[in-house]
Amino acid sequence: MTDKKQIAKLVLEDGTVFTGLSCGVAGERYGEVVFNTSMTGYQEIITDPSYRGQIVTMTYPLIGNYGVTNVDIESRVPFFEGLVMRECSEIASNWRHEQTLRDYFIENNIVAIEGIDTRRLTKHIREQGAMKAVLSTTDRNDKRLHEKVKASLGLVGRDLVKEVTSDTIQEWNKEGKYKVVLIDCGCKYNIIRSLAHRGCTVTTVPAETPFETIRDLKPDGIMLSNGPGDPAAVTYVIDTVKALIGHYPIFGICLGHQMLGLALGGTTYKLKFGHHGGNQPVKDLRTGKIDITAQNHGFAVDVASIKKHDVEITHINCNDQTNEGLRHKTLPIFSVQYHPEAAPGPHDASYLFDDFVENMKKNKQLR
Repeated sequence: MTDKKQIAKLVLEDGTVFTGLSCGVAGERYGEVVFNTSMTGYQEIITDPSYRGQIVTMTYPLIGNYGVTNVDIESRVPFFEGLVMRECSEIASNWRHEQTLRDYFIENNIVAIEGIDTRRLTKHIREQGAMKAVLSTTDRNDKRLHEKVKASLGLVGRDLVKEVTSDTIQEWNKEGKYKVVLIDCGCKYNIIRSLAHRGCTVTTVPAETPFETIRDLKPDGIMLSNGPGDPAAVTYVIDTVKALIGHYPIFGICLGHQMLGLALGGTTYKLKFGHHGGNQPVKDLRTGKIDITAQNHGFAVDVASIKKHDVEITHINCNDQTNEGLRHKTLPIFSVQYHPEAAPGPHDASYLFDDFVENMKKNKQLR
């Protein structure tokens, strides 16, 4: 096991340096550094495939105090680049836990750092924006690390979906009234659970699966999953979504929302520091209701671009007025930027899965 007292460095693209202690494996990882404001749910966060290409900073000061259990994982392996914490708990105090967070880091080859001022880092990201960074336990030369991170890859224009999508078509459950084909761009398991709980059989397909293959599976509806990176770079999924529009009810979540927006003729752009956490207020423009939502994204659909088309903007973020949802005016198609399946986070928006099932029910009756 890695010595907890080993020095670790986090060096940002602008030259800012944070020095702390390693609490994972020895190594060096590169990615965009972002912050997550959730107070709990660290296990679901580090197993969310949407964090591919990112180093995650937890703003809550104590992480790992209730340990890790396999029941709560959200993907087959952790895909993120590393974790930054104020303190990583040595003790796991929960009757469900199967191992400590530190043991999970070692088992899954995760580089992590503790002992830095995460409040200072978060304020810096808010002011300067999310930026490239390197997390290293093997190189302590600040100047050399800075040069390395400047030469590393950013997220804009980068297709990370290919690094997290499944390799094969997989049927997750046998019993259900409605068949959903889920295009896996980095799907969280709780999306599958949420659909199965509502009487759906779920078949996941790799992101590059063409329209013809999906059609041959005879779905009642299409789910567009969450996922990492720049949505505009995933052109093959956008083309598939264009072909699916008009044939099936469609529900998109997070990256799925962005790809649907692009398929409908809109554009996307990168946010300054994104939305990451379980306390994002979203307003439903149709009802005036405010939901507290779980979010994890660094790009957004341009409201001005989507208003030119046969699409209604349904939700906005109360903090910065960015787009959080859209609906086609005549077809059974809608999407949201946030995560109605939560995991972690509030369940205010779980009703959206019911809306999707209702769309499939109505569409089936019309056949």
